[in-house]
Amino acid sequence: MNGVLLYSLIVLGVMGGILAIILYFIAQKFKVEENPLIDEVESALAGANCGGCGYAGCRNFAEACVKAAAEKKSLAGLHCPSSDMQKVADILQLTVEAEEPKIAVVRCNGSCENAPSKVHYEGADICAFANTLYAGENGCPNGCLGLGDCVKACPFDAIHIDGVTGLPVVDPERCVACGACTKVCPRNIIEIRPRGKNDRRVYVSCMNVEKGAIAMKNCKVSCIGCQKCFKTCPFEAIEMRGNLAYIDPAKCKSCRKCVEVCPRGSIIEVNFPPRKPKEENKESVNNEVKN
Repeated sequence: MNGVLLYSLIVLGVMGGILAIILYFIAQKFKVEENPLIDEVESALAGANCGGCGYAGCRNFAEACVKAAAEKKSLAGLHCPSSDMQKVADILQLTVEAEEPKIAVVRCNGSCENAPSKVHYEGADICAFANTLYAGENGCPNGCLGLGDCVKACPFDAIHIDGVTGLPVVDPERCVACGACTKVCPRNIIEIRPRGKNDRRVYVSCMNVEKGAIAMKNCKVSCIGCQKCFKTCPFEAIEMRGNLAYIDPAKCKSCRKCVEVCPRGSIIEVNFPPRKPKEENKESVNNEVKN
């Protein structure tokens, strides 16, 4: 019995050794040689795997950069929003085109005050789920649901739900415009827009496409499609998308004339200095001082 056992062990050992040798030669024949620069470029990236570059993770993006270097191309079209692309360019000895800084913008101002709740939602705290069930607590079918899918998706902890307004707030110091929040928002209210000169920007903070009368019932600051901003803009930067106005950041010169004429306060101006009082206001102020 012991002889049979010993014989079996020897046979298994020999077979294992032969298979190991075969697998070794197969591995050598079919192994893929990777450029060591891929590891170096990947280490220079943030490692967030946010997908903001358009590739399936940082490793895939690093491979694309190294491929561009091998083909003696520039890094035009390759951009990682969360990393310093100049470091990547230095590693690969390529040039990198400077891109205008961008930021995520929440295009909804339907706060608890502006759009009071009409119903109370009890269910899974997931925007995508709630979106399939009802319009929202305030009745707006295009407004923010406030359940924080964007917060959970952000790999940089750059967006949070404000406890007072119930709306997402983007931290400009942390946001890298990777677009992770825009992909998970079921109502597409978050948009990646240029930060603007001196970090100033103007945009319509509403996504409601309903007619004016209906929109006004649900939210105090909803766009009603009156077209006043569209007619006022001297740079043709505003277009009407049905009942909703949209400001093209590429054409907008931040003159803010649209903000002044909007009867609903739907257009937001960010990081601008206080407006100077108009002449009539100045006169009334002077008269009050004299009296």
